[in-house]
Amino acid sequence: MRYASLVSRTIAYSLDLGIVAFAGSATVAFGVVVASVAGVPADDLALATVSAYLIVLPSVMALYCALFWLLAGRTPGMALLGLRVVRTDGQPLRWFAAFLRGIVLVYFPIGALWLVVDRRHQALHDKLARTLVVRTAPH
Repeated sequence: MRYASLVSRTIAYSLDLGIVAFAGSATVAFGVVVASVAGVPADDLALATVSAYLIVLPSVMALYCALFWLLAGRTPGMALLGLRVVRTDGQPLRWFAAFLRGIVLVYFPIGALWLVVDRRHQALHDKLARTLVVRTAPH
């Protein structure tokens, strides 16, 4: 197996984060328009927007990643770079491992740096979920 590098994993994660942030921003913008038409005060709108970005967006990112890993073995960003998440025995992820991996990656991203010193390029979230990120063979 060829293990994915820090660079390719960072690019894939950044692409996925961009997708989630864009969708989140569009949702918040729609909510702000609806709330302003309904007469909600600007201060309340600002507080709600900041809360959404700080609390809801990371949770959505964790769920986005976990669902894609569970259903397809890769996120759209990973697919563009030819990466796949598998269990250490080579099998597809199970739901607990996918959600654990997503939560740890999103809420403790500094743990991803462990892959720099690990021989199989496993980050902390990979170690905990017993997963590997591998490069898929070109078609």
